Amino acid sequence: MSLSTVVHRKGIELAQDAAVPRLNLIGGGRLGRTLARAWRDAGVVAVGAVACRSPATARDALAFIGAGTPYASLAGLPPAELWLIATGDGEIGAVAAELASRSAVRHGDLVCHASGALDASVLAPLLACGARLGGLHPALSFADPARALGQLAGTPCALDGDAATLPMLDALARAFGGAPFALAPGGKAAYHAAMVMGSNYLVALTALAQQLATQAGIAPETALAVLGPLMRQTLANALELGPAAALTGPIARGDAGTVTRHLAVIDDPVARDAYLALGRATLGLAAPRLADEQQAALAALLHG
Repeated sequence: MSLSTVVHRKGIELAQDAAVPRLNLIGGGRLGRTLARAWRDAGVVAVGAVACRSPATARDALAFIGAGTPYASLAGLPPAELWLIATGDGEIGAVAAELASRSAVRHGDLVCHASGALDASVLAPLLACGARLGGLHPALSFADPARALGQLAGTPCALDGDAATLPMLDALARAFGGAPFALAPGGKAAYHAAMVMGSNYLVALTALAQQLATQAGIAPETALAVLGPLMRQTLANALELGPAAALTGPIARGDAGTVTRHLAVIDDPVARDAYLALGRATLGLAAPRLADEQQAALAALLHG
């Protein structure tokens, strides 16, 4: 069976022929097992090999997916039309090279990874096999596979690959209810940096705000309770209105005096650096509504 044509099946566009494509999963961790289960539940794949270095991981993955045959290595894997490499980012290239050296992947097979940071070029060793290569990254936390499985519907999914591969990746994302979008060539690193800033750095910013609140005499647990409503409302405004329209506060008002008082009490160098860097970014958003002298005064403070 080939994945070379796109036909309509069960309400989605899936690249396949008459039978259901077989999926070989390399890496049965939380992300890999969740996607394999989601595609199996949707009826768009039959799970073949589940290759894991740890027998315990393989056992847990098979129990969660409800199908598959465990393999402890990449040797002797059965044929498949779809391959998902769901290992750690640092292992994807080596897995692709080993699959190529073993001629495990055939001409026309679709091989994809789910890394948020790497693009399809990491799979380049498989080009010589005639495989179609791509990346599919759901913008979702997979800390708990059962919880993630229930949250996949509606999840944005970043796709990268060539023009022939993107329709297949699009179909696979839509099979579990995902909302796929294509990245510009070479755009994966910028995409991942955006996700890190919007997610991981938001957590770090919360910690810094909590730290400053405790400096004001607020207990740490109370600080989070005080910050929570404001942060939720602000994030909702930024997402619904756009960052520039949602911006409030001293920099948006051109209030250099308040910024001066803030800087006078922030002793921690990490918190101070973050305040200055984010202040400069905020000034860029606020600039169209500020007079030249207000911009100049704030810039002098925030570059100090």
